Amino acid sequence: MTAAPRTFRIAAIPADGVGKEVVAAGRAVLDALADTSKSSAAPFAFAWEEFPWGCDFYERTGKMIDDDGLERLKDFDAIYFGAVGWPTVPDHVSLWGLRLRICQNFDQWANVRPVHFLPGVQSPLRKADDTELDWVVVRENSEGEYAGLGGRNLSARGHGGEVAVQSALFTEVGCERIMRFAFDLARTRAHKKVSSVTKSNAQQYGMVLWDDVFKRVAADYPDVETESVLVDAMSAKFVLRPEDLSVVVASNLNADILSDLGSALAGSLGLAASANLNPERRFPSMFEPVHGSAPDIAGQGLANPIGAVGSAALMLEHFGLPDQAARLHKAIEATTGAGVLTRDVGGTATTEDVVKALIDALDA
Repeated sequence: MTAAPRTFRIAAIPADGVGKEVVAAGRAVLDALADTSKSSAAPFAFAWEEFPWGCDFYERTGKMIDDDGLERLKDFDAIYFGAVGWPTVPDHVSLWGLRLRICQNFDQWANVRPVHFLPGVQSPLRKADDTELDWVVVRENSEGEYAGLGGRNLSARGHGGEVAVQSALFTEVGCERIMRFAFDLARTRAHKKVSSVTKSNAQQYGMVLWDDVFKRVAADYPDVETESVLVDAMSAKFVLRPEDLSVVVASNLNADILSDLGSALAGSLGLAASANLNPERRFPSMFEPVHGSAPDIAGQGLANPIGAVGSAALMLEHFGLPDQAARLHKAIEATTGAGVLTRDVGGTATTEDVVKALIDALDA
């Protein structure tokens, strides 16, 4: 007798631009994966509810999300997010109004961004041709430079007299929990190493606290190799010595920039997956591709869905389905290895072509 499927309730928020296309693509692949589990000993399914929030919603209502939006989201098992931003809405309004509002209110303090080099995708990094490269950026996702503290004042002085203050917030609790997360992750990898990114030579308060906490936490993980690298030197290391990387832990801004660099080195931001985790599971975690809303190609069927599908694999891992996540990763590698590539990685395939190839690879 076949067991009843385990059903995961997922809130889908396609939001803006190509977000609509890649969320639809990811949902199609996930549903196809679930269909293959029906006759297995551990079947599973997804119950989707889609929300219309984003810049279109803002232009109609003056809000990026309904007033009760967070309350409606909090009981879902996960959130599957597309991309936020559109030329008609200021970026700080769209980002803070939706994505960061969800991340901060749901305390999704660990942002995980793997850097994978896929077969069939040419990297601009020559070293990638003959060296196995694979690392993950762990980003502090709740405070740091994106804490939202500060303001703009003194505009009454007249033109040229206004002052803006943007404060970075570093707490021992915030630093320690993301560092322990990084060390625990490193222990699961072949290369057990954590690289801390700092700028304590110039930022003598927040980043010195970051360094102090890193030293203290590292003492509890004697089996894990460590290093502390200035952010400018780390950007060079991403290019010149990436084989030396395993887990890179960094503050909100530094990790944001470095993870984009890593994705570009892997071939395209369109390939990059990410997870915004509330590790305590008090709130749903959110899974999204790294790329933006790409207004220049939105609605043309050209968006690369690989980042969104890779994010879905991270969601499956979060659900305790590592074997199913591995199947998605295998399908991604089979698809890119077969040369089914979108324009951003040198191919001619449409979003629909890639989705079909991914689903076919699941059945292979």
